[in-house]
Amino acid sequence: MIKEKILVIGACGQIGVELTLELRRIYGGAQVIASDLREENELLKGTGPYVSLDVMNKEMLHVQVIRQNITQIYLLAAILSATGEKNPNLAWSLNMQSLLNVLEIAKEEQIKKVYWPSSIAVFGPTSPKKNCPQQTIIEPITVYGISKYAGEFWCNYYHHRYGLDVRSLRYPGLISYKSEPGGGTTDYAVEIFYAALEEKKYTCCLKEDTYLPMMYMPDAIRATIELMEAKSDAISVRTSYNISGMSFSPKEISLEIKKHIPGFRTTYKPDYRQAIAESWPQSINDQIAKKDWGWKPAFDLEKMTKEMLKNMRKVLE
Repeated sequence: MIKEKILVIGACGQIGVELTLELRRIYGGAQVIASDLREENELLKGTGPYVSLDVMNKEMLHVQVIRQNITQIYLLAAILSATGEKNPNLAWSLNMQSLLNVLEIAKEEQIKKVYWPSSIAVFGPTSPKKNCPQQTIIEPITVYGISKYAGEFWCNYYHHRYGLDVRSLRYPGLISYKSEPGGGTTDYAVEIFYAALEEKKYTCCLKEDTYLPMMYMPDAIRATIELMEAKSDAISVRTSYNISGMSFSPKEISLEIKKHIPGFRTTYKPDYRQAIAESWPQSINDQIAKKDWGWKPAFDLEKMTKEMLKNMRKVLE
């Protein structure tokens, strides 16, 4: 049996750090190559090999894939929704070209599996707001959402045309205490915990009743690995799977935090991110992921809040 050799591109990002650590736990530190343009994240140091890599440099990427005998690639490098709106051309260029570079190299080198994340940002104002299904009207209004939806079809194309085993999840907003968020519209749900513990007050960029789909990072990491370890014939969706954890509003998470920090208060000053948030669904239907590979979230708002506060107190000590 050939031992897996995994390349994680964008390993120092919000998802990348925790996913790399979990992959190293499963496959062994030496078998998972972390790569990024940034300096190596402190949490990754000493856990396995790290290479400085620009995914936009196709030749450099190709050399690394061959040199390291890579069998799986996780492409996590991306410019997210809020940051992308400040520089749409750069966001489109990076998000698209990085994927095309990886797909083309994976095809040429017969890579066993490729993982590429999509997002709830693919949905737009015309998509159903509640229990948004896997297949529905999809008309994104952010460059991030447009790039993710186009990327889904490139993944689907390379699977059907070349037999490449590409897999993907449409992540909701992700909440983590280990790594900083990366410029997304849902980042408030991480920032609010820091503010609650350090200042006991928070100014939110969204209206108090803005419901969005969210997920605690341990669930997102587990979902990613469960998807990648599922048998190929169980995967019926080759664009990207809807996946759900919980849905809540800024007001609801504020009240949940207040149960643990009684003096905490939140004020609301919506900015340009409000329009982005309002274009997305409030909740997601992920029945196909549950049916195909047994997806089931472990965290709801109450459980996640307790875990976040407990762990972030340790981080801030």
